[in-house]
Amino acid sequence: MDFLKELGIREENFGASTGLKWFTTTDNGIINVISPADGKQIAKVYQCSENDYEIVASQSYEAFKYWRKVPAPKRGDVVRQLGNKLRLYKDPLGRLVSYEMGKSLQEGLGEVQEMIDICDFAVGLSRQLYGSTMVSERENHRMYDQYHPLGVVGIITAFNFPVAVWAWNSALATVCGDSNLWKPSSKTPLCAIAVQNILADVIKENNLPEGLFSLIIGKGSTVGEKMLNDKRVPLISLTGSTAIGKHAAEVISKRFGKTILELGGNNAVIITPNADLKLAIPAVVFGAVGTAGQRCTTTRRLIVHEEIYERVKTSLVKAYSSITIGNPLDEKNNVGPLIDKSAVEEFNQALRRVIEEGGKIIFGGEVLSGNGFESGCYVKPAIVEAENHFKIVQEETFAPILYLIKYNGEVQNAIDIQNDVVQGLSSSIFTNNIREAETFLSPWGSDCGIANINIGTSGAEIGGAFGGEKETGGGRESGSDSWKQYMRRQTNTINFGTKLPLAQGIKFEI
Repeated sequence: MDFLKELGIREENFGASTGLKWFTTTDNGIINVISPADGKQIAKVYQCSENDYEIVASQSYEAFKYWRKVPAPKRGDVVRQLGNKLRLYKDPLGRLVSYEMGKSLQEGLGEVQEMIDICDFAVGLSRQLYGSTMVSERENHRMYDQYHPLGVVGIITAFNFPVAVWAWNSALATVCGDSNLWKPSSKTPLCAIAVQNILADVIKENNLPEGLFSLIIGKGSTVGEKMLNDKRVPLISLTGSTAIGKHAAEVISKRFGKTILELGGNNAVIITPNADLKLAIPAVVFGAVGTAGQRCTTTRRLIVHEEIYERVKTSLVKAYSSITIGNPLDEKNNVGPLIDKSAVEEFNQALRRVIEEGGKIIFGGEVLSGNGFESGCYVKPAIVEAENHFKIVQEETFAPILYLIKYNGEVQNAIDIQNDVVQGLSSSIFTNNIREAETFLSPWGSDCGIANINIGTSGAEIGGAFGGEKETGGGRESGSDSWKQYMRRQTNTINFGTKLPLAQGIKFEI
């Protein structure tokens, strides 16, 4: 395929790089990258060794010591150039994301656009790394806080957003004066290699140090654990399951490192009797089936008032019947495959469990086979009538299953159902009633990090901070003031007088 050649993807690729230099380890295992779109092998990747990791991490630390001295606006200019390179490679990189991961081509291109957008955001940010000035209680004293570069930022990404989440972190970290050490998912390593190849031009053109943008592709049990335990990496941003996040948090906290955790989501949309269903139904369908249900912000629960329940159910089934499923590179298709056959089995297991608990499948749920579905990774998105207390509903199944749940009475009852899960990422309510909307956004409303009115749970813009509460991890990435996590805060007090008064009026004479 032409886009593979354009991105520098070969039949055999190496798994560690410090920017321009690639390490040639070939005896630490091979990843055979299979496309879920057609079941064909795309390429091979040689996994890096623990020794490779040591060299790469050391180089990343040395790069940080250089980069922290570069003025932030100049750091921002490098990110500007990266954004421009991504514009040039948007089409081939978007196609690779679609082919390697399985999301629709429109979503693949949209993911690369997220990378471009966060670069633009970071360029402006490079001139706005503000601190605050505080009033001192002491005469002739001035107090202020400022932010300094933190160090090497470890970025561990998941398969479902194989390039955008790296960009969210690396664009901000780079303008903040940090170096970047990236461990991508072993399910989508080619996207990471492609990005590293795109970066190479920026590195050459600016004579940047090796290690500013580094990549390690390897086993979580080896190089992944080394990163978690590495004191040279003061911050690790991890996107993954709640179980993986808990383990990482325990390991990193023992060495007093910092974390940004983007973990599980069990996102709900509430539809009240005051909703505009012309807005709600399309939003729910995209939120539930986009990326084949493999977004952390996927709509997994739909909480509908009993007055309009049957009407919503009928509309949903009709909308789902019009979904086109197939090869994600074909723009006529709305939904592509799941990432692999193990994801298909999780889909099947979840449906079996919900039936055992008393749920009812009212649409979909089949594994598709035959012409065009030879990979065995395609499923028909399912709608299931269920209750929120079912154990399977309380969990996050990374697949296109939408649980339809009924509520009655006031909107607070629906909010209580929504909040009654351990995850707290994204949430949404559809209503034209201002009291219901404001209740949803109040302190006793949604307990999620993202709360939307009359839009769905997925498709967040980069300008807002992204992340959630409870077992979602509590981290924030992308916009707003998320940049502060990539820097260390320092409070400064300056005495420009001739006396030495102490705070709180303490007297000390010698």
